[in-house]
Amino acid sequence: MPFVSVRFTQAVCLVWILVSSATPAGAGDSKPPLIKLPVTFGTAMENTPVIFNGRPLLALNHRDDTKDSPIPYTKRMHLYIKDLCTGQEVARFGDGYSFVNAFVKGPEMHVFASQGTDTDWFKSIYHFVSTDLKTWSSELAIPLEDDEHLFNCSVCADEQGYVMAYESNKPVMFCFKFARSKDLSKWEKIPGLVFTGEKNEYSACPVLRYLAPYYYVIYLHDAIPGHNGYVPFLARSSDLVTWQLSPMNPILEASQGEGINNSDIDLFEWEGNTYLFYATGDQQTWGSVRMAMYAGPMQAFFESCFPAAAQLTEVSTKRE
Repeated sequence: MPFVSVRFTQAVCLVWILVSSATPAGAGDSKPPLIKLPVTFGTAMENTPVIFNGRPLLALNHRDDTKDSPIPYTKRMHLYIKDLCTGQEVARFGDGYSFVNAFVKGPEMHVFASQGTDTDWFKSIYHFVSTDLKTWSSELAIPLEDDEHLFNCSVCADEQGYVMAYESNKPVMFCFKFARSKDLSKWEKIPGLVFTGEKNEYSACPVLRYLAPYYYVIYLHDAIPGHNGYVPFLARSSDLVTWQLSPMNPILEASQGEGINNSDIDLFEWEGNTYLFYATGDQQTWGSVRMAMYAGPMQAFFESCFPAAAQLTEVSTKRE
């Protein structure tokens, strides 16, 4: 696999040249400045940046979607983790799995991923855990139902334990649902809640965060007039049922050299700033992971996307 083209710490230095001329974070009701950094993390799509034992790491998955390949599909995918400061691969595991998501709990690295098949797309979501990034245990986390298929997921902590948003192809291709856990091991689906946007529409690859009193989710919206291809939307909720859409949507958009896609966003906070990792590409033949920065903490970024005076569109996840 290709290594990171520049070190993470070097990329952080580069961004300050760009930030110095940008609008200050949180100034007025304008769209919060997200500075796209001149850096790529190689051929990849799904990803999660985390801090593990004080080190900034990036969990990724390799998946070769070449049509008519003589190699079985499950032999062409695996999970891996890179050190963001050195670019070195520090873990490889999960052969036959994809759509990675990572979550750190103390000394434990938790990774969730969808089980691939050679002939029937993707199945249930599994949970991997390790304390040394060398030895991994695995177990079923979210089983699919009937002819459903599961893809991306995202986990965050709240006052009740842990919440997962997970992507499904049912009842809308694509949408996402929710589950809860007390220990990151045993999960219970939340019945009757399905996020399908404003018009029962494509709502893919969610990333979920909880910063009291709101849950925030960034998800991929289909192409909309006046914008370049697939774009990420942001929404917030205090109960997982009623969601408010940010008036700043879309929060990112593919720019020169990024094809028609800014998708599969995940994010973390590092040394007081917020970094969004996102995938570019054409949704078919190529993609790479890039990074944008918000000059401030994550909560400030989310809050700045919901100005106090703005009229917010509300959508409900409740299904009969």
